[in-house]
Amino acid sequence: MASTNGSIGILGAGRIGQAMARTALRAGRTVVISNSRGPQTLTSVSRHSAMGTVEQASITTCPFHSRDRGGRTSSEVVADLVSPARVVKGANTLGAAVLAADPHEAGGRRVIFLSGDDVDAKSEVIALFEDAGFVAIDLGGLVSGGVMQQVGGPLAGVNLIRL
Repeated sequence: MASTNGSIGILGAGRIGQAMARTALRAGRTVVISNSRGPQTLTSVSRHSAMGTVEQASITTCPFHSRDRGGRTSSEVVADLVSPARVVKGANTLGAAVLAADPHEAGGRRVIFLSGDDVDAKSEVIALFEDAGFVAIDLGGLVSGGVMQQVGGPLAGVNLIRL
């Protein structure tokens, strides 16, 4: 996910990409969503988002198996691939359906975790999630916070509501 002047670019139109698009739209952002097959294949997901190319979405990310990372977190690998872009890891602990749903529940708001090394980038992401109705919790730096969020980490799959 990339952000420029209040617009959000999302590469990947699967369940998570669509959930992030709904989250960004709920936060009042403009969204451009793309995939590797091109804008013409996005008509089913583009009701409220602009369809775009990978270059227009301006983000590169992909899953990495732990054996391919050399002991590093997936966030570190992505940060290296997109350098000098600013990377914030967020929304990794919630499944797509939970992420896309209204974060207001049982009289509280759903908690979303994030981490990153760039204070300004984290502020933008915190604002996005809070504008969408979440309670954003900053876990610190990209490495230490990323370890807590990634698959197998202590926060993976945790779904909390702050009352």
